Amino acid sequence: MQKVLLLNGAKDFGHSKGRLNTSLHELALKTLQDLGLQTQQTHIDQGYDTNNEVEKILNADVLIWQMPGWWMGEPWIVKKYIDDVFTAGHGVFYKNDGRSHNEPTKNYGTGGLLKNKKYMLSLTWNAPMQAFDDENEFFNGAGVDGVYLHFHKAHEFLGMSALPTFIANDVIKNPQVQEYFTNYKAHLEKIFKNTKGL
Repeated sequence: MQKVLLLNGAKDFGHSKGRLNTSLHELALKTLQDLGLQTQQTHIDQGYDTNNEVEKILNADVLIWQMPGWWMGEPWIVKKYIDDVFTAGHGVFYKNDGRSHNEPTKNYGTGGLLKNKKYMLSLTWNAPMQAFDDENEFFNGAGVDGVYLHFHKAHEFLGMSALPTFIANDVIKNPQVQEYFTNYKAHLEKIFKNTKGL
C-alpha cells in the first residue's frame, strides 16, 4: 500500500483566506483514501513538531505539497517548514552534499538518501497558464516547473523525484472552482489509481 503525506501550505494572509488550498487538500485526502492509500497530513500553519515531521516523511512514499503561489513562489510558512524539517533530516534525508574531498567541485547535490520517494506540487495561482508557457508573457516560457526550479532542486537534493505538477490558474480574476476540483481529482486518479507505477 502506498503511503502519502499531504502537506497543506494554506495561509490566511492579506486578501487570501486559504480556503481554496484547504479545499483542494481535503479533496486530495478523500480521493486518495477512496483509492485505498494510507494517508497522513500536516496543516503547516497550525504548527508542527519538527522531529515528528521527519518521521512522517521517512514513513511516506509520496509527499503532496498544496500551496498558493505568492510573489513567485511558496508562502514563507512552507519555506520555513522546509528549512526546519529538511535540516533536521540530516543523516536520514541526506548524508552530505554529495561531493568528496578528492573532487570538491563535482557531484554537488547527490548525497540524498530518499531515492525511493516521490513528491508532487499542487498549486493555486492568479496568473493564467499563458503567463507560464508563452515565451512572450511574464515568465518567458519557463513553465510552472521552471518557476519552481528551486523547490524541485530542494527535493532532488534529498534524492526524491517529481510526479506531475497540478496547477489551478486565474483563481482570483476568473475563478472556476468546480473545474479545479474536477481536474484535480482526475489528476490524482491518473497518478495514483495504479500505484504500482509509482
